[in-house]
Amino acid sequence: MPLDLFDPNTYRNVRRPLLEAEPLPAHCYTEQSFFDREVRSIFMTHWNFVGRADMLPKPGDYLAFDFVGIPVILVRGRDDQVRAFYNTCRHRGTPLKTGQGSGAPTLVCPYHSWVYDLSGRLMAAPGMQKVPGFRNADYGLKPIRLESFQGFIFINFDDKAQPLADYLGADFAAEFASYNFADMVTVRRKEYDLACNWKAYVENAMEEYHVPTVHHASLVEQKCTVVQGKGHWIALHEKHEGTEAILKGDTTTFPHIQGLKGRNDEGTYFNLIYPSTMFGLTRDCMWWLELHPRGPGRTRLIVGSAFPRSTVARPDFEEVVQRYYRRWDKSIPEDNQISQLQHQGFSPLVPLAGRLAPDEPVVHVFNNWVLDRVLVSPSG
Repeated sequence: MPLDLFDPNTYRNVRRPLLEAEPLPAHCYTEQSFFDREVRSIFMTHWNFVGRADMLPKPGDYLAFDFVGIPVILVRGRDDQVRAFYNTCRHRGTPLKTGQGSGAPTLVCPYHSWVYDLSGRLMAAPGMQKVPGFRNADYGLKPIRLESFQGFIFINFDDKAQPLADYLGADFAAEFASYNFADMVTVRRKEYDLACNWKAYVENAMEEYHVPTVHHASLVEQKCTVVQGKGHWIALHEKHEGTEAILKGDTTTFPHIQGLKGRNDEGTYFNLIYPSTMFGLTRDCMWWLELHPRGPGRTRLIVGSAFPRSTVARPDFEEVVQRYYRRWDKSIPEDNQISQLQHQGFSPLVPLAGRLAPDEPVVHVFNNWVLDRVLVSPSG
């Protein structure tokens, strides 16, 4: 009998307590039908992080990208508001922009020159004046719901979804308040195209078990505790001195963020915001891992880095920040390589069930979070 990918009994061993549990079966990482269910039941209904507002500092600045196969464009309007739209002309669907750009006065379709203003309103549709009943007002760009948290931009394709603040939970803002995210400045974004499933990358980022092997030449061994959020987040917290954002052996760093309190001032947070965003929060800066799933075996990774405004204003910033870049440019490729290597071993034809280790508690929680959504047939 063929395996039923969406039968809860298929995952009974994943559902066991951590020290008795198995990881997700290989088909969860390789099968198109499983990925398609994830798109409909997770990415189309949950809040997805897509960057910082300061990436688009001026009116007319835009960023176009695909997210789970959906063309999206972010654009800052003349009213200084950042909006998200489906990046498709209302005539015949051509994307209006590609990549990132600055200072666009309007959004013009490259196919038939329909012109939209920066708020999405259709301004001109050449040749359509003779079409009976055609009104520009009826064919503006279709907006995508966008909400922000202290400069972080999230989009949601479901107009009926709960507000972002409720999705994150009140404890999220309280737990990380003293990092003062709103005062941070994005200093770099770097993109990678990975041959691996998005879940495998999340799992790697959210366990310390791999650090002594994969990062033996770059990072010190970690020992973390789990912090379970009341909203859609979970974190690992590591107590240590100094910063986690430089390579072991480096000593010159930036000053600590002013006003850090509690666990924020005791080490580093590795924070997963479901479904696919990770924040690294340490004493002097933060970085993020932003995943855009592109299929069962392809993932776009964006690594962003941000520092307090006062740190970026230092005369020695460009010199000292190179130490931080070296850390990320060493450890991130190590994670990329091992995640892609792991994906090569996934095969539904080789059903070799494993066991989770005690150092993989968040992997276990994350696996079950995914199953809780995928095993419920999406409506519509």
